[in-house]
Amino acid sequence: MNAAPPRILAVGIGNPDRGDDGIGPRIAEMLRNRVPSGVSVNSRSGDALALLHDWAGFDAVILVDAAAPAGAPGRIHRVDLAIEPLPRDLGLASTHAFGIAEAIALAAQLKSLPPRLVIYAIEAVAFTAGADLNPAVAAAAEGVATRILAEIAAWLGGIDSDTELFQNTGG
Repeated sequence: MNAAPPRILAVGIGNPDRGDDGIGPRIAEMLRNRVPSGVSVNSRSGDALALLHDWAGFDAVILVDAAAPAGAPGRIHRVDLAIEPLPRDLGLASTHAFGIAEAIALAAQLKSLPPRLVIYAIEAVAFTAGADLNPAVAAAAEGVATRILAEIAAWLGGIDSDTELFQNTGG
């Protein structure tokens, strides 16, 4: 008897009306009609605490968000929390009091993290209300979407995506 496939959720985080902060929802929209049947895709703006409810019952979760600028707009960072802790300098701090880093820390304390949690953070430049995505950040979107689709396919096929797809390249 075959085991049930893993329940997978991808969440694009950010506000599409605040420049580069909209990269997470943009990538979620790109994924929406391209993921295999049974994979869920959501967007979340603002309330990072709601992530604990969103990911309940999922075996694997991918979060996509803008990161604070660190020198290379559009640079992609991938963190698999099963392998390494969330780097403090990744810059996932929210404009709200409670962001992704805080949601992950709380979920860890409550022992409610999903078994597999991967974060894609794209270095951003501008978070101004009404601004468009920076061209370098926008250019990263298709590459991130492609990587996420490959990661989902690997998980559904029983492949350890971190060792066989990305070798912890950090980007």
